[in-house]
Amino acid sequence: MQAAREEEVIAAAEACMDMIGTAFIPERAHFAGLAKGTHFQFGLPWGKHASATEALRDAMQAMQAGAQSVYCGMSPTIVEVLAREGVPVICHVGLVPPKATWTGGFRAVGKTPEQARDVLRAVRDFENAGAFAVELEVVPANLAAAITERSTMLTISLGSGSDCDAQYLFSADLLGENSGHIPRHAKVYRNFAAERERLQAERVAAYREYIEDVAEQRFPEKAHAVRMDEAVVAEALKNA
Repeated sequence: MQAAREEEVIAAAEACMDMIGTAFIPERAHFAGLAKGTHFQFGLPWGKHASATEALRDAMQAMQAGAQSVYCGMSPTIVEVLAREGVPVICHVGLVPPKATWTGGFRAVGKTPEQARDVLRAVRDFENAGAFAVELEVVPANLAAAITERSTMLTISLGSGSDCDAQYLFSADLLGENSGHIPRHAKVYRNFAAERERLQAERVAAYREYIEDVAEQRFPEKAHAVRMDEAVVAEALKNA
């Protein structure tokens, strides 16, 4: 699976994707080096950091690993600490999955006047904290457009319409890696799930053929083994 993620980074960079992002975890710390010439964003995993100091330590390590920016889904207070130390921070507003129970579940955020004001307030708070960009996830498109007009931050749309400064889509959705429900905001460009199912069926078939070949003594054949001269064998076994 790790090799597959590396291949995704390389493919996205080769396709000239403007920005690539992934969670900053030890086994992916080298990913930024695979995408030379692309803005690489490492994300601080939600729930890992219990304080601003812990978040800043990881953010600094992410920058040292080659990131151009760091995603942080924590509060403006934490974002301010990172930004004050020169870390370019992307914040998150709207549907923030770990906080979905506070905003009514996995649905659009900002459709009522009260929610819209909350979204605007959050954007201003993060802007004042020093974030340079904000991910707007499943915010009504016209609200996202209004935010883009009013904010100095770069706005990144994930299901928030086409009027933001940039578009964001998970590779798993883009490549069709998931079976079943497809998010409304996603567009599927390939069907990797079906390809994985086909490859799994081929694995099972290959294993079965191997088992049958061994049972029927069709494997190994002479071509699969190394032999030595019979005289050498006899010499080796002479006193055995």
